Amino acid sequence: MKQTTKMSRAVGQLEKIYFHLNEDFFEGALSIPIITVQSKPGTCGHCSVAKVWQRPDGSTYELNIAAEVLNYPIEETLDTMIHEMVHLYCRENAIKEVSRGGMYHNGRFKEEAEKRGLECFKHGQYGWNTRPSEKLVEYALSKDWNEIRIGRNSGFQPIRIGSTGTSQSGAVTGGERRPSSTRKLQCPCCKNSVRATKDVRIMCMDCMQQMVEV
Repeated sequence: MKQTTKMSRAVGQLEKIYFHLNEDFFEGALSIPIITVQSKPGTCGHCSVAKVWQRPDGSTYELNIAAEVLNYPIEETLDTMIHEMVHLYCRENAIKEVSRGGMYHNGRFKEEAEKRGLECFKHGQYGWNTRPSEKLVEYALSKDWNEIRIGRNSGFQPIRIGSTGTSQSGAVTGGERRPSSTRKLQCPCCKNSVRATKDVRIMCMDCMQQMVEV
C-alpha cells in the first residue's frame, strides 16, 4: 500500500475512514460532512455546531482533523474521528452533549462515546476526554489502515477542549507525537505486512524470512 504523503490522498483516506466508521459504529445513520484538514494548534479536531457548508444537494456540517495531528498513529486518528462523529450524532439527534458554552463534555457525551468503543477519562475543566480502547486498536488492525505520513509542525500539544475545537492559551507547549499502540511488521522480501499490539516474532511462510518492524 502506498504511503499517504499528499494532502489529496490524506483527505481521501479520511473520507474512506469516515464511511467505514459511520457504517460500523453509527449504523450508517450520520449525514456526510465536509471533511477538512486545517491548522488548529492545541486541538485534535472539531465538528461545526451548524451546517456551514453549501453544496447542490443542501447544506452540511464540517468535520475537521487538525493538521498538527494528521500523522499521529492510526488508532489516534480513529479516536479523533469518532470523537467528532459523536458530536455530529448528538447534534443530529438533539442530544445536549456539551455545556458551559460548548467547552465541557458532559455525561451524555461520555455515554455516546463509550458506545462507540472509546475510553473516557476526566480532563479538568473540559469534562470527559477520549482515548482509543483496546477494541478500537483491534478494529484498526482489522482494517489494515496505514498512518498518514504528513503533518504540520507546531509548538502545541493537542487536546480536545470542546465541540467548537477552539484553541486555548492554556494549551501545553512542547508536545511530542504520541507512540502508536500498534506496530507494523513487514517481510523484507515480498513486503507482505501485519500489525500487532505487542512485540512479537513473526515469520513470513512464503519467503521463510522473519518480518521486521517498519
